[in-house]
Amino acid sequence: MEQIAKKFSSMLLEIGAIKLSADAPFTWASGWKSPIYTDNRKTLAFPEVRSFVKGALVALIREHFPAATAVAGVATGAIAQGALVADVLGLPYCYVRSKAKEHGMGNLIEGTLPEGSKVVVVEDLISTGGSSLKAVAALRAAGFDVIGMAASYTYGFPQAEKAFCEANVKLFTISNYATTMLVAKEKGLVSEADAELLSVWRKMPEKWTGKNNVDINK
Repeated sequence: MEQIAKKFSSMLLEIGAIKLSADAPFTWASGWKSPIYTDNRKTLAFPEVRSFVKGALVALIREHFPAATAVAGVATGAIAQGALVADVLGLPYCYVRSKAKEHGMGNLIEGTLPEGSKVVVVEDLISTGGSSLKAVAALRAAGFDVIGMAASYTYGFPQAEKAFCEANVKLFTISNYATTMLVAKEKGLVSEADAELLSVWRKMPEKWTGKNNVDINK
């Protein structure tokens, strides 16, 4: 799986789905400053990459969740990926909204799964894990047995690992932040100094405020 992870990270960097900027950090919706920005929805525009993601996610599910009888995608980033995976596996599919619709049937879960389905959740990106686990909670509340999650990418934040453990959700991903840093260094996309800075950010992202203002001890 190490080679798969490196290949996927390389693809994400090549198509611009991952952008690195230690000098001019991005601001996430949470307000966190970050030297990396990831948009896996870009993979849908590139047939070769799209097929790679589909195949890799299917492989993860077949290896780790062979008992799955249904697939659920997390809106909005993993709606398409989840549908592609469910099609290959020949399983029923639904997707979970971030919040219930304010009109019509007011659905939170879009699609109908057989009662008692053993569901594997497909996600495109794991940061803190909050939105992903919210989808898991919605599926469980609806009476489904969530047996785990397969995601394209994770930053590997300690708080996310803790959250998944506490929610009793097994998570497997195609690639991750640590692998991306290895690939970026091999390609000469980051200097050794910036690579160390990026490593510090991943350990304490909520305390990181920029290249010249980092103090993980506060």
